[in-house]
Parts: sequence; C-alpha cells; structure tokens
Amino acid sequence: MARDVSTAGSSDQLLDTYWRNVVRRRAFLKGVGMAGAALPAAALFATNVQAADSMLSKGDVAILRFLAAAEIIESDLWQQYNELGGADGGNAAYIAALQNLDGDMPQYITDNTDDELSHAAFLNAYLRWKGAQPVNLDEFRILPSSKAAGARQIGRLTNLQGLDVDLSWYTRYRSSENPDLGDSFAGPLTITNQPAIPLDDTDTPPSMSQPVPPTTSQQNRLQAIANTAGFHFGYIEQGGSSLYTTLALQASSLQVLRIVVSIGGVEADHFSLWHDKAANAVSQPLAGVTDPETGLTFPDFNSPPGRELFQTNKILPEPCDFISEDLPDCSVIRPSSTRNSGAVATIKSFVADQLFRGQSREFFEAIMALAAAADAARREL
Repeated sequence: MARDVSTAGSSDQLLDTYWRNVVRRRAFLKGVGMAGAALPAAALFATNVQAADSMLSKGDVAILRFLAAAEIIESDLWQQYNELGGADGGNAAYIAALQNLDGDMPQYITDNTDDELSHAAFLNAYLRWKGAQPVNLDEFRILPSSKAAGARQIGRLTNLQGLDVDLSWYTRYRSSENPDLGDSFAGPLTITNQPAIPLDDTDTPPSMSQPVPPTTSQQNRLQAIANTAGFHFGYIEQGGSSLYTTLALQASSLQVLRIVVSIGGVEADHFSLWHDKAANAVSQPLAGVTDPETGLTFPDFNSPPGRELFQTNKILPEPCDFISEDLPDCSVIRPSSTRNSGAVATIKSFVADQLFRGQSREFFEAIMALAAAADAARREL
C-alpha cells in the first residue's frame, strides 16, 4: 500500500473556485476604475500601478512579473531535487538511482538549479531597475519537506511527494501533429500520485546499493522514484520552453523581448537534456522497474521495435504542422499559443501535476491573478 500524501478535494475544483474569485475581484475593481490596484496580497498585484512610473509598458511588467513568479516556483522544486540528488546532494542512495539514468545527473541537477535561481534573481532585479514591483512568494512557503536524509527542513512552495506527471509531451514531440491546431495527445505512461523524491529514509536506507537492474523491493521503489523525477524534469522544462515562446509574442520592448527569448532558449536547452535522460528509464538495461508500493511500472518503450511515438532515441522535435496545415511541416517548440501554453495554462498544468498540493487559497488567487495579467498583455508598437 502506498503511503498517502494526498489531500481532500479535487485540485481542478479548487483551482476553478480560486479562479472564479480572481475573475470576480478583477471585474469589481475594473468597474470602479481600480483593476489590478488592490487585489489580495497587495505586493503581488501592483503591476499596473508600478508600471506607470517605469519605462516599461504595463503588459511588459505583467509578463516579467509572472515569469519571475514562475522562476521562483521552479527554483523551489529544483532546490528540493538538488538537496537530495545534486552534485553536493545529501542522499547517497537517491543519487545512485539518478545516476542509473546518467552518471552526470547530479551535476546536471545542480546546474539546472543554478540556472533557475539566476533567472528569478535577474527578472526581479530588472523589474526593480525599471521601477516596477518585483515578486516575493516567501509567505507561501508552507509545504513540508521530505524527511529523507539530505533534505533541509524548511517550508516549500511546491510538492514533489505525490505527483501526477503529464507525459503527453513525450508523444507530442515525436508526432507530426500540433496542439495549437487542435490535436491532442496521450502520454505513453500514466504516473499518478507518485513521489519524485524519497519521502523518508525508508525509501533510501543509507547503505543500500542501487544496481541495474534493481533486484530488491527497496531498490525497485527508489529507482521508480528516480525514474519519476527524470520524467518530471522533462515535463517542467518543456512547459517552460512553450511558456517563454508564447509570452515573447506579447512583449513590446525590444529589451524585454531579448530577455524572454534569451531565457527561453535556456529552458529549451534544459528540456532537450532531460528528454534524453528520461528515456533511459524506459530503455534496456533499466526498463522494467516497478514500484512495489504504487504499482507504477516503467516498461521498455522500444519493445516492440518500430513504434515511433515511443522510440527512446528520438529526442529532437519531429517536424509538425505549424501555423497552417497548408504549409510544410516544421520542427518547432509547441504549443506556442496563449490558450495552450500561456501563463494561465501553465498554472493549470502545474495544478494538474499536483505541484501545488496543499497550498493555500491565497496562493492560488495570487498566482492566477499574476497569470491573467501576463496573458492579457498585448504587444504595443
């Protein structure tokens, strides 16, 4: 029986409730001429007010503030991975399981963490430099840490202890279809309520070895956790690739555009890296691991051979429909539409991932208001 880390209530239902509160609040403020000026957690919602005194458009400020919030959220989850499995991580057994995906995984995790921290720091510093309000989410660091060796016992923004990881990106990037043109994709694997980090030292006995393939129940449990992390890395970074691509189309300032496409390029670089490493979890000799607590199995995606939508060494985006089905297929980041990969879509995806399981109503309202403002930005020429 899996240890239960769920909470009561549907995340989708909770998000819909919080989103309706945000919409009603914004509609009321707009009616009295105060839209964006006095929402909950006032420091987070100063976009329009602060933009008036800056050299940036209101839309550019909204875009940068949401991206700063997104990078703070990413930094929080990557710091959790780094504490346990990074180059200086404190959990030897988890590190060994990650290294079964690639021997350089600890260094890659540390580098990715450093990148996200630098993005968050830069975006907030740039906002201050331009006279706009930066973003601070510290009041929402309320979620519990893992109890496994290596994890700092501090409040977190994000949950990694029971995830529903969307793997539709795996088949999407192997397909010639594009969600922006109405196509939908099913993932090759269902990951539900699965930890991506060890919950406690029961998952990671200090002296446990981690052979390939694992043999004992404990070794299989930990390898399944590490495999989940590998796929979660890819999920997070493909989302960032689409988000930055989408918001770049709404930027007005050339300097803001430069910032968005430059950071977005790093997100795409991250995705390519993690796409490759995740595939090792479902290739021989590691394929076949089953978590004895949750029943999650990582099968061999290359068996039978010839299934292009599963093939593990096809990690570069296949050419797909783009702009119009009347045009030739083109290898691109997709989706790149506000509806599918804008700020609100990103937060909804994070909620479905269970990344915010246990967060407060105030957090959901705050982050959704930031997302709505970013999606509402329009390019001014």
